[in-house]
Amino acid sequence: MKQNSQLSDVLHVLLHMAEGEGPATSEALAAAMQTNPVVLRRLMGGLREAGFVVSAKGHGGGWVLSCDMDRITLGDVYQALGAPPLVSLGFREDRPTCLVAQAVNDALAGAAQEAQALLLKRFGTVTLATLSADFHRRMAQHRAAGHAGHHHLKEHTS
Repeated sequence: MKQNSQLSDVLHVLLHMAEGEGPATSEALAAAMQTNPVVLRRLMGGLREAGFVVSAKGHGGGWVLSCDMDRITLGDVYQALGAPPLVSLGFREDRPTCLVAQAVNDALAGAAQEAQALLLKRFGTVTLATLSADFHRRMAQHRAAGHAGHHHLKEHTS
């Protein structure tokens, strides 16, 4: 089963946008996500409607965050992306007449609903600022270990 990485991808580029200097183009962000700029613009459209990003066209234009990182939770981003399924379990039969299959489906569906509720609760407690602080902590450890101390969006596009 193909996994949906849109939430992870968008959080990744949002953090790069926050750490970057100036607007990030759709092309650069799409390259970091390894997708087409049209797909990136569609995903960012929901974030723009939610008031988290703005874009400017033309030379020097691109995407920028439009509010503080401590105001945007993972849950907010998830909702802005259209709330894609978080837990996807398939059923042998969607509407079984078999009583065993009914019991199995009910158990799996109940567990999936509980798991999704826990994920959404956790998503509501983690902000982009939380992720940024974790990135900076990791970068400090990276530097302390003697590694080069930078990480930029353009590194994903080469």
